[in-house]
Amino acid sequence: MFKKIVSSAAAAVFSLSLVTTSHADVSQINGAGATFPYPIYAKWASAYEKATGIRLNYQSIGSGGGIKQIKKKTVDFGASDAPMKPAELDEFGMVQWPQIMGGVVPVINLPGIASGKIRLDGTTLAAIFLGDIVKWNDKRIQALNPGVNLPPKDITVVHRSDGSGTTFIFTNYLAKVSRAWAKDVGNAKAVSWPAGVGGKGNEGVASYVKRIDGAIGYVEYAYALQNHMTYTLLQNRDGNYVAPTAANFQAAAAGAEWGKAKHYYMILTDQPGQNAWPITGASFIIVYTQTAQPENTRAVLKFFDWAFHHGGKMADELDYVPMPEKVVKMVEATWTQELRTADGKPVWSADMVQK
Repeated sequence: MFKKIVSSAAAAVFSLSLVTTSHADVSQINGAGATFPYPIYAKWASAYEKATGIRLNYQSIGSGGGIKQIKKKTVDFGASDAPMKPAELDEFGMVQWPQIMGGVVPVINLPGIASGKIRLDGTTLAAIFLGDIVKWNDKRIQALNPGVNLPPKDITVVHRSDGSGTTFIFTNYLAKVSRAWAKDVGNAKAVSWPAGVGGKGNEGVASYVKRIDGAIGYVEYAYALQNHMTYTLLQNRDGNYVAPTAANFQAAAAGAEWGKAKHYYMILTDQPGQNAWPITGASFIIVYTQTAQPENTRAVLKFFDWAFHHGGKMADELDYVPMPEKVVKMVEATWTQELRTADGKPVWSADMVQK
């Protein structure tokens, strides 16, 4: 389960001062982006300090910010929970790959109601976030929860105020299960919210939900655990009410055909499977395919390759889902085939893989 992680993720920066590296001219790797994977990236970074000798600076500013920073070339890599579309990657000369998987979780603040005691389905959840359902004892919620004493309390919707991959995953799910949501709001890293109040980052949403009686929001699972928040069950595509767990995130990802997804553009929401958690998502790393600073890109690849091969147990401890081995091999092959120096030489080779 969840171990101690660094808080203040919305503006977090972690930096590791190290002594030696196989590339002495690289003293620091800079990255920015998604808050969704921040807890595991911080944990990997701490372990990497002891193992290799590379300084890592990651600014957890949200997926939208990460994409902006990599486009401006102010960082060595961007991180986003919303995968960039293949055409946009080609336009900017970039490549992306999935690094880790996890789940987005509806969280509530109803005193006396424990985690897993409230059931929601996709259309009801969408109706809440559309502002169509405004009381917890609404007949549509009651119909899903016979025997539960639901209070006649106002619902306060809490959503992200910043551009967010977590929002992208959440709204992607809502757009798949609700025609009204797809028509009126849609799917993006930032949307025009019909109801509620906004918080910055996963931590901002978690903070608001904890403070506001009757609130409902959505956060990455590690933040729900960290803040001891009450989560709901969700009905999945197979009709089963499931809890957010690492095993159920893995169930959602089990059938994903990454090899058929151009530039790994894959959305894992509303996947089939008896135990599949319906709001599962991957988090992506973005770099340029060609660079005048290949040593920096190589250092980025070495870090994330080390995480692929040595970070699985740490991911499990924080209830993230490591990428399957077959996907890791595909990603490493992509690095070898597509990443080049300014004069066309490969940045990565198979013998660099850290087994």
